[in-house]
Amino acid sequence: SEQKAEGAAAQAPAQEQPAQEDPTQPLLEKIKDLEDKYLRSLAEAENLRQRTRTEVKQAQEFGIQKFAKDLMPIADILQMALESVPEKMRTDESNPYLSSLYSGLQGTQALMLKNFATHGLVQINPVGEKFNPNFHEAQFELDDASKEPGTVAIVIRPGFTLHGRTVRAAAVGVVKSRH
Repeated sequence: SEQKAEGAAAQAPAQEQPAQEDPTQPLLEKIKDLEDKYLRSLAEAENLRQRTRTEVKQAQEFGIQKFAKDLMPIADILQMALESVPEKMRTDESNPYLSSLYSGLQGTQALMLKNFATHGLVQINPVGEKFNPNFHEAQFELDDASKEPGTVAIVIRPGFTLHGRTVRAAAVGVVKSRH
C-alpha cells in the first residue's frame, strides 16, 4: 500500500503542473520560416538566370535584324540584275563578257544567300504555296484557272525570316477564289 501511495504522490504533481510549451518550438518555427524564404530565394535566382539566358540568346539571334534589313535591298537589286539578262543571252558564247558577268552575279547571289542562312536569315520565295499572312503580303489578286485559289501565283519581292521570325513579308500576287 506504501507503493501505491508513492505512485499516487508521484502522479499527483504531474497532474497539477500545467503542460509547459516546448522552449524549442519558436526556434523550430523560425527555422522553418527561414528555410522557406531561402528556398524561395533560390527559386527566384534560378528563374532570373533562365530569363537572362533567354534574353541573351534572343539578343544574339536578333541583334543583327537591323543589319539584315539593310542588306535585303541589295539582295533585291542583285536579283533584278540577274533577271534583266535575257535567258538566251545568259550562256551566249558570242558575248562571253555578258555570260561571265551573269555567272559572277549568280555566284555572288548564291554566296550571299548562303551567308544569310548561316546567320539565320532565310529568303522566302513562296510561289505555289498557300497564302499565309504571317509570311506573305498580298499586293493583288489574279485569275488563274490552272492554280488553286488562295495560292501564291507571283512573287514580286521575296521575303525574309530571321530565326523563324518574319523580318520582311514576301510581296505576292494571290490567285482569286472562284465564286
